[in-house]
Amino acid sequence: MTDRHKIYFISDIHLGLHPAEQSVMREKILVRWLESIKNDASELYLVGDIFDFWHEYHKVVPRGFTRFLGKLAELSDSGIKIHFFTGNHDVWVYDYLPAEIGLTVYHDNITRNIDGFRFFIGHGDGVGKADFGYRMLKAVFTNRFLQWLFARIHPNASLAFGHRWSRSSRYAKGIIAEPYRGNDKEWQIIFAQELIRKEPYDFFIFGHRHLPFDIKIGENTRVINLGDWITKYTYAVWQNNTLELHSIFPEKEKDIIRNY
Repeated sequence: MTDRHKIYFISDIHLGLHPAEQSVMREKILVRWLESIKNDASELYLVGDIFDFWHEYHKVVPRGFTRFLGKLAELSDSGIKIHFFTGNHDVWVYDYLPAEIGLTVYHDNITRNIDGFRFFIGHGDGVGKADFGYRMLKAVFTNRFLQWLFARIHPNASLAFGHRWSRSSRYAKGIIAEPYRGNDKEWQIIFAQELIRKEPYDFFIFGHRHLPFDIKIGENTRVINLGDWITKYTYAVWQNNTLELHSIFPEKEKDIIRNY
């Protein structure tokens, strides 16, 4: 029997991040968690940077992630709706995952009505004016002509580039997230505050920051950052008109910043 009444949100798993053995360990933990939610989940939102690097050609997709992709296919086949947001690390997702798994891919932020509540959902890179570097990088990576040029490179070379990038990233070096800067300096919160002056939202859900927080702004609005699956292993769950941020490891719950 299934009672699918929950909606789950996760982000920033960075599968494939160097070193490889740690990535495989995280993938196995992730698959076990997906198995644990399969009977009560109605929808699953993967909110960006699920892969540390991803580029698919017309007939070629990156090697690896077999356990994860197989579990997603199983969940999709069972009727769970899966939503995949591209992040700044896995922006080059095209039609492979929709065709093979049946999920829906989003390359930008979306607004969604869930049980009468208004959600703003997106990876969270480039939403603030201070995030200029990420916005420039995203503009380069989403340029159609540059994507076409990159696709002309042999897969062995392009994926080698991706692995080198993974090895040099701040995450591979153990630099995960800066401390919470305060409501007046966190650009995701500043963005949300500016947007609700124009139109109402109940929840903003972001990734990218690698710092799990749940902050109330205004009277009825909360900004949730989903954290990551490198050190925090955090996720959000919606049920009974309530949104909660948790870690799969109880001892890490104390690392979630809450102010509501």
